[in-house]
Amino acid sequence: MSIRDWPAAERPRERLLELGSGSLSDAELLAIFLRTGVAGKSAVDLARHLLQQFGSLRTLLEADLRTFSGELGLGPAKFAQLQAVLEMARRHLAERLRRDSVMESPLAVRDYLKSMLRHEPHEVFGCLFLDSKHRVLTFEVLFRGSIDNTSVYPRQVVKRALAHNAAALILCHNHPSGNPDPSQADRLLTKRLQEALELVDVRVLDHFIIGDGDPLSMAEYGWM
Repeated sequence: MSIRDWPAAERPRERLLELGSGSLSDAELLAIFLRTGVAGKSAVDLARHLLQQFGSLRTLLEADLRTFSGELGLGPAKFAQLQAVLEMARRHLAERLRRDSVMESPLAVRDYLKSMLRHEPHEVFGCLFLDSKHRVLTFEVLFRGSIDNTSVYPRQVVKRALAHNAAALILCHNHPSGNPDPSQADRLLTKRLQEALELVDVRVLDHFIIGDGDPLSMAEYGWM
C-alpha cells in the first residue's frame, strides 16, 4: 500500500507538520528525506530496510559516497542532498553560537562540536576561538591523526589564537572508538596547552572530547 493511501494521521509528513519532527521515528524521518520508495516498498518500508542494512541512522548519515550509493534506492543525487542537509544543520548550529556568549549556550556548544567531529573516522583536534565576551570568532580543525592518536603542537595553537586575536578558546578532539573518557595523555596535553596559552593571555575555558552520546567536558570533571 502506498503511503498516500494511509490515514492522514499515520503519514510521516502530516504527523511532522502536526506534532513536530521529534514525534517521528528514525525510519519516518528518513522516509520524508527519501520521498519515494521502490518497487514493492513504500518510502517507510525502504527507510526501515536501509536502517537495518546500515545498522543505525548515524552509520547511514556518515557513510561515504560508495557505501551509500551501493544500497537500494540510494545514489549520488541522494548522497548530495544528504550532505547538503548535514551542512545546513552544522551552519545553523554555528549561527546560534555566534549570536550569544558560549557561556549562555552550553548545549549549543556541545551540539556544534559534536556535529563537526563525531563523523570523523580518525582523531581530529580543533579549537573554538572566542572574543573577550566569549562569543565565537571561528572554529578550526588544527591537527588530524590516526584512528586513535593525533599529534598536537602547542606552538601552533598559540599561533592560531593570536592570528584570530582570541581572548579565550575551547579545545576539542574526537575519540573514533566512541568512548569519550580522557586518557592520561589527553589530560597532560590540556595542561600544556593551558600553560602555553596563559603566556599570551588566552584563557582555555574547556576541553571537550567527542564520542558516542554527549561530549565530555573536562572542566565539568575538574580536570583543568
